[in-house]
Amino acid sequence: MRYLLASAVLMSLTCNSMAQGTPPQQATPANVEVHFDHPEKFRDASLDSRGYERGADAQVIKALTEHLQKLALRYLPPGQQLRIDIRDIDLAGRYEPWNSRAYDVRFMREITWPSIDLSYTLSQPGRPDQQAEERVSDKMYLSRPGRQASSDRLYAEKSMLGDWFRQRFAQRPAS
Repeated sequence: MRYLLASAVLMSLTCNSMAQGTPPQQATPANVEVHFDHPEKFRDASLDSRGYERGADAQVIKALTEHLQKLALRYLPPGQQLRIDIRDIDLAGRYEPWNSRAYDVRFMREITWPSIDLSYTLSQPGRPDQQAEERVSDKMYLSRPGRQASSDRLYAEKSMLGDWFRQRFAQRPAS
């Protein structure tokens, strides 16, 4: 019952502000731009075994862009602008074409960890821009918790980017 009452009050306030022509107050969200520099030349950014010849898949680009945008909404304070330029991608695992029973399967081995070469620029009001170039990689990707339970084909890359994003951009509490 309390839930219904709270929902009705919130809806009423929203409708009133819209009727008066003023949008409800929201904080300006953090903004991230993700660019892929020459994705047709990426080392290994395809979820298809023929991908070694054709660069990055559109679905890989879309999935990683959406993931980075979610991370920005979660970890960047409002008002900050982040531009990420991805220069190369090497997905976790490798296709083994000599293995005739698993033509479209990526074999995950300890020596086939994911890596992404990128540069970024973080802009925030009242401070100079922060810029860096990095190779983000995860040599321990096979021992990540939850890996076996995930059906996401980019689980290793998303986990790796999540760790990197938190380390670089998450606000740390004041001591």
